[in-house]
Amino acid sequence: MVDTLRRIANSSAFQNFITLVILLAGVVVGVETYPDLVATHHGALHLADQVILWIFVAEVIIKIGAEGSKPWRYFADPWNVFDFAIVAICFMPVDAQFVTVLRLARVLRVLKLVRALPELQVLVGALLKSIPSMGYVTLLLMLLFYLYAVTATFIFGANDPVHFGNLQISMLSLFRVVTLEGWTELLYIQMYGCADYGYDGMEALCTASAPMPLFASAYFISFILIGTMVILNLFVGVIMSGMADAQKEAEDEQRRAARGQGEATIHDELHELHQQLSDIQEQIGRIRRLAEASRRATK
Repeated sequence: MVDTLRRIANSSAFQNFITLVILLAGVVVGVETYPDLVATHHGALHLADQVILWIFVAEVIIKIGAEGSKPWRYFADPWNVFDFAIVAICFMPVDAQFVTVLRLARVLRVLKLVRALPELQVLVGALLKSIPSMGYVTLLLMLLFYLYAVTATFIFGANDPVHFGNLQISMLSLFRVVTLEGWTELLYIQMYGCADYGYDGMEALCTASAPMPLFASAYFISFILIGTMVILNLFVGVIMSGMADAQKEAEDEQRRAARGQGEATIHDELHELHQQLSDIQEQIGRIRRLAEASRRATK
């Protein structure tokens, strides 16, 4: 029984079937965002949702059963824990105020597609491995934001109170700059002064226009060079490094799995040969007994 469950769990046909079910779950969740379709096909959608749920339950049971006498090994894989949690949440007794939780669990089913596709697992693994290094890059970027935001508040605050009136607004404006979204408008306000640029219709807020063409140019160009061209590219470098590590681990895992499968195949062949040898020995013993009986009958 355990061998049968293990063959089912490891078969490509079973994995492809689960992938199709995940895609179907995504389609059902998408259809449920249209109230008219839900009202018209409520029964069919509910039936499809229940069928999908019980297929996922069967998947969990099969994979746990495939572990044989050590079912707890199923939970050693974080992806298995994720699958089990999604199924468990769908069985939670929810009332009207917690219906959003149930809907969220249905949406999370689509994320099972990450488990079904090994390539996506490598990508997610690379992102997870990159989180610690990305944290240090983020800290460096926040320090840069803080220093430039304090400077901008002191220097540009009077000229441009809308974008640099206080520290938190300055940091938000710098986020706009680092993403290169309309940063030239902020630059020109500081270069020409709020009285001549950017404050049309907001003249009452422009109380201390102070053009600073040289300092504004140096400020924004240096911030973009450091923040966008250098630090943000560090994120890309960290992710690429994590991708390389994740791919190497995936290749090592495939080699270990192939080695284990090869050892299992050799073990099965030896067991079969041993069984054949036992059958041959039994036949020889039976023939020997028949020969002894025939010899005694002849005497």
